[in-house]
Amino acid sequence: MESTESSYVSSPEQPQKKSPPPPASPPLDSVEKPTYIKLLVSNAAAGSVIGKGGATITDFQSQSGARIQLSKNYDFFPGTSDRIILISGGIDDALKALELIIAKLLSEIPTEDGDDAEPRMRVRLVVPNNACGSIIGKGGSIIKSFIEESHSGIKISPLDTDFFGLTDRLVTITGALEEQMHAIDLILSKLTDDSHYLQNMHAPLSYAAAYNSTNHGLNGAGVKFQHNKEDHTNSVTIGVADEHIGLVVGRGGRNIMEISQRKITITGSQRAIHAAEDMIMRKVSYASERETD
Repeated sequence: MESTESSYVSSPEQPQKKSPPPPASPPLDSVEKPTYIKLLVSNAAAGSVIGKGGATITDFQSQSGARIQLSKNYDFFPGTSDRIILISGGIDDALKALELIIAKLLSEIPTEDGDDAEPRMRVRLVVPNNACGSIIGKGGSIIKSFIEESHSGIKISPLDTDFFGLTDRLVTITGALEEQMHAIDLILSKLTDDSHYLQNMHAPLSYAAAYNSTNHGLNGAGVKFQHNKEDHTNSVTIGVADEHIGLVVGRGGRNIMEISQRKITITGSQRAIHAAEDMIMRKVSYASERETD
């Protein structure tokens, strides 16, 4: 009687199956470099990006895979009343998050009945001054090629020397959403290869913290510091619109006793100046928000 064990013995002629080789690692060039995008939005637009209870920003992060951060309320880019959005991650993830944000803001632009024109908004990127050369090129050759390829408008502002310590410039992109995203893709790809740009990835989001001052203004009316020779006394002049001056003065001059030519001059220690200036700008910004609601 034949043993049944023979059916379980492998034939020596049959080669054993080999395990499949492990998947090859992707080439280093295909791995996305970490990068970031900084852009400016109004305080009201920042609220739309955040959403109720942070629902919108959480959804955008989930959809894109990028991280999205915003500067604190009333923490503005110097010389503006706009907050800063920081998007970080791989290039594709960051661009996806930016497109979600722009599309959201475009959807909230009011349109008149019968107006079929596509809503548009300008996108303002924050770029370190020492990295701007990589997107300008010799004689403006690179930025011109970006404009021609994307069919968008691209403008780089000069460095604002009115704000002590400011080393960032604004790159403004105009056009339809598709044109803007094409231009930003070209710009970001170029900047991500620039070491100067990447060195600023972890710079503080708050410009007040970065430059040790609250250099923000209302509706583009910035704050200019005058540094006296003596360290213990400084002064600052703030431009305030006519319709808001009453908020600063207060009833019967309760908030301040004297005001001249619609300019407010604060004198004292640097810390006292910062505290007084911050209180004034908060009052004015709050009033502006209520008027636009």
